[in-house]
Amino acid sequence: MTEHLAATRSSYDNVADAYHELVKDRMAGNPLERAMLTAFAELTGDPIVDLGCGAGRTTGFLKAVGCDISGIDLSPKMVELARKNYPGVTFEVGSMTELAFKDGELGGVLAWYSTFHIPREELPGLFTEFARVLRPGGRVLIGTHSGQDETLQPEKAYGVAVSYTAYLYRPELLGEILAEAGLTVTSLLTEPGSTPGRGYAAIMAQKA
Repeated sequence: MTEHLAATRSSYDNVADAYHELVKDRMAGNPLERAMLTAFAELTGDPIVDLGCGAGRTTGFLKAVGCDISGIDLSPKMVELARKNYPGVTFEVGSMTELAFKDGELGGVLAWYSTFHIPREELPGLFTEFARVLRPGGRVLIGTHSGQDETLQPEKAYGVAVSYTAYLYRPELLGEILAEAGLTVTSLLTEPGSTPGRGYAAIMAQKA
């Protein structure tokens, strides 16, 4: 495991309980998030994997609307919470950078606020891996913090010490790298944040 993945895993083990308490009810108050996830569910065939699933919030939402979905997260503590929160869903500890799925095995890949911990130089390989496991016509949905290709190294998150790095990419850059991996962007939703030049983005792309 790379140094940055190890730092991400230990950080999310540390913040798991606080993070879950903060976001567990957020879906109800975010119609745009629900809209993108619902559209993804309607457009995407099964099975779907939720990469960086955390405590299972988005996995559980897609399960509730009828998707055949499982979750993978780097953090054992997050997976423990996800299994407790959604006992009818399969969750495993693992890395989105090394998927055990066969070529063309999946209908959909969801990466909801998880790819922003991946360094720029590793994104082409990551998105190529997403494309590999998708069947033709399969879709990827990425939700992420966005910015002007900035790198952040916070000392605390959710009131707890962390050691991960966050990369706030431009949505346009992510779209370009997805295209290079053979994934065509079909939908892009952006929202401004409280800091100028920063915000949130949801990007859906399809494999030819």
